[in-house]
Amino acid sequence: MATNQKKRAELHRMVMPDHTCPYGLRARDLLRRRGYDVDDHLLTTREETEAFKAKHGVSTTPQVFIDGTRIGGFDDLRRHFDMKVRDPEAITYTPVVALFAMAALMALAAGWAAYGRLFTVEAAEWFVATAMCLLALQKLKDVDGFATMFLNYDLLAKRWVPYGFIYPFAEGLAGVLMLSGALAWLSIPVALFIGTVGAVSVVKAVYVDGRELKCACVGGDSKVPLGFVSLSENLMMVGMALWMLLKPAGLGH
Repeated sequence: MATNQKKRAELHRMVMPDHTCPYGLRARDLLRRRGYDVDDHLLTTREETEAFKAKHGVSTTPQVFIDGTRIGGFDDLRRHFDMKVRDPEAITYTPVVALFAMAALMALAAGWAAYGRLFTVEAAEWFVATAMCLLALQKLKDVDGFATMFLNYDLLAKRWVPYGFIYPFAEGLAGVLMLSGALAWLSIPVALFIGTVGAVSVVKAVYVDGRELKCACVGGDSKVPLGFVSLSENLMMVGMALWMLLKPAGLGH
């Protein structure tokens, strides 16, 4: 007679007064979602944790055992279930997609609040200005890291290093002013200048010299490849500056 015996797993994870291992919690959650009853063993002191690692010849916790066989840590558990494991060094466009998607949603929300319509010329302007602000924010989280990565390809920064430290503030200033519609006489030349220099730098580094670099557009720890994304950021600033310059009353704010 067949029995419906539930699957069981054994989990050893750190839970101390000053630290609860997040990967232990994620491993427990994953096991439960996969239909396992989890024997949850808590390692509550450093001595207990070190003794466990020495006993099993491992260097990290959590550790998962299924049917008496050690599977390993959280990433190993994901591999056991044929799930994708994130490579921290892998090239990714996710930060940029998330940033531009949020900028678009914010612009549409503002358009709806102001005019009762989603799609307006103003919403398009707000999208570009908001994206500039969010991109500047990413750089401002670590100005030194951004400026260092920026030196790999920006033509002006290579000649005048302080430009890399000024750039995030200039982009943020132009974005805020364009968002408010104030001081167009200042925001237009700033956006036009940094956008043009940036576009030329990207074209030379990627499309002329054929270099494979990481883009500093979303900060100094970016894994986004230099190329289309950074070029789009710069052309977007140039386009916004020209639009504000040429549209009626562009300098009238």
